[in-house]
Amino acid sequence: MQIRRVEPKRYIRLRILATLIDYGIYFILFYIYVSAFGDAKSDGGSEVTGWTVFLVPIFWFIYFVVLEAFNGATPGHDICKLTVVKTNAEKLTLGDAFKRRIIDLIDIFFYGIPALICICNTPKFQRLGDLFAGTVVVKKTDITVTEIAF
Repeated sequence: MQIRRVEPKRYIRLRILATLIDYGIYFILFYIYVSAFGDAKSDGGSEVTGWTVFLVPIFWFIYFVVLEAFNGATPGHDICKLTVVKTNAEKLTLGDAFKRRIIDLIDIFFYGIPALICICNTPKFQRLGDLFAGTVVVKKTDITVTEIAF
């Protein structure tokens, strides 16, 4: 039997960097998609209309929710050597990752200040999305596994 424990730390700079990397990748891919498959507008830009609009939130779901649920981290978190686990150090479910990410709108609004305030004022350094989903962001080295034999 294994007992998993997690010791969260703030990692504010790494978390900000991971978020910037993730949303940077997302918006670059979004821009490429709209430029390649969008209709030209009179002002020189492009826009996506019709059913192709639905591919944008589907890609968001795959990039942020599915990758986080199955990999424990998005590419930005991987680059920064961070992982997301439940507060008991167990692996995320798809529901946990979705609950965590749906609150990004609030956490990142006002330049991430709500997330920073929450991280600095919670005992496990959780942002609003983490509190809602029961998750923490840690380095893999912050997770300890103890083997117990009966």
